[in-house]
Amino acid sequence: MAGDYFELKARGTNIRTEVMAGITTFLTMAYIIFVNPDMLSKTGMDKAALVAVTCLVTAIATIIAGVFGRAPIAMAPGMGLNAFFTYTLVLNNKLEWQTALGAVFVSGFLFLLLTLIGLRKKLIEAIPPAIIAAISVGIGLFITFIGLVNLKVIVHSEATLVSAGAIHAKTLIGLAGLLFMLFLEMKGIKGSLLIGIVFSTLLAIAFGYVNRPEKLISFNVDIKPIAFQLDILAVLKWGLFGSIFSLMFMDMFDSIGTLVACCHQAKMVDGDGKIRGLDRLLAIDAIATMTGALFGTSTTTSYIESAAGIEQGGRSGLTSVVTGGLFLLAILFVPLVGIVPEYATAPALIMVGLFMMKEVRAIDFANLSEAFPAFIIIVMIALSYSISTGLAFGFISFVLIKSASGRIRDIKPAMWIIAILSVAFLAGDKLGDLVKGIQ
Repeated sequence: MAGDYFELKARGTNIRTEVMAGITTFLTMAYIIFVNPDMLSKTGMDKAALVAVTCLVTAIATIIAGVFGRAPIAMAPGMGLNAFFTYTLVLNNKLEWQTALGAVFVSGFLFLLLTLIGLRKKLIEAIPPAIIAAISVGIGLFITFIGLVNLKVIVHSEATLVSAGAIHAKTLIGLAGLLFMLFLEMKGIKGSLLIGIVFSTLLAIAFGYVNRPEKLISFNVDIKPIAFQLDILAVLKWGLFGSIFSLMFMDMFDSIGTLVACCHQAKMVDGDGKIRGLDRLLAIDAIATMTGALFGTSTTTSYIESAAGIEQGGRSGLTSVVTGGLFLLAILFVPLVGIVPEYATAPALIMVGLFMMKEVRAIDFANLSEAFPAFIIIVMIALSYSISTGLAFGFISFVLIKSASGRIRDIKPAMWIIAILSVAFLAGDKLGDLVKGIQ
């Protein structure tokens, strides 16, 4: 029955292969169970509830992608997007986390509207491969920077903005975990990030920096501290337009590279090279964002770690159903996850950044009309500490350079829309401040 629904025979796969692929995807991305709560808890959200919600939302979104999208794509709170939620919206912009969740929900709703009218698909097809690759590289560099800061390898400096920090025992524990992750990855062992996090945590317990959990499993999971606490009405004001647009803007392009790369790898393309069922997957992505905001987490999006399961032979939605089921099971281990320290998860951020940096190979640096916008995206995401700002600068520079060099035909109509949206985004915060000043 499952074989017929998921078209296993037609896709050249079987139940055993799909199950193994689903397990592989879970092991590869299970680090999110530790990293996402650790990052979002800096906003004042309850960490234990965040662990449960991260597992729950990931499970729901991934199973839906498998059952209705029929694709081996896993979805979870996005790396980079959770950083934007924490550091930009809440810590820098001084929003309450409830209001920030409201912004996530509204951005997901607007995202769904763009998908239903077909605009999102057009935008995806308008962006050159080099620019898509640069988005991945830039976010990777940004996430790596956050990991180094969390590990205290990089610290604030009044003289030089940032500098190398002093080496402490906890830093050494984190670096040991990083080396262990690298060793496992070089040996081709699946779940290297998860194993590395566990290794660092065990070291922390051994040296007395972390107390052992009182219990390993809990059936009394409480998500009420953050679930359905979002404040949508607080978001519906002009001054927060820039925040909503930023989330929508980032989610749009965060999922582009993942869906394009993974669906091609899973051979979900037709004779013209277009992805089959892309509209459905995009709609699921938007709905997942709204669902995640309701339960209490940052923007949910497609995960590049899905490629690990696809490499193991996953070709259908059954892979995602298995992955989602394992995340549901992980909810029972909330007490165990809660003891994991920040310096144990920081190496995982660095490793994710390393993986995302691989996309730099897709950028042709001999073609300056595309290399420069790609370069700007990479540099500005990291140095401005804002993913959306880096994207906006890159998209605008692409259109300007192509126009100035007389190659306007290389710019697709949808790319002009993206450039206009980018200008609106960069101007949004300034206009919002102006309106606040007038009021």
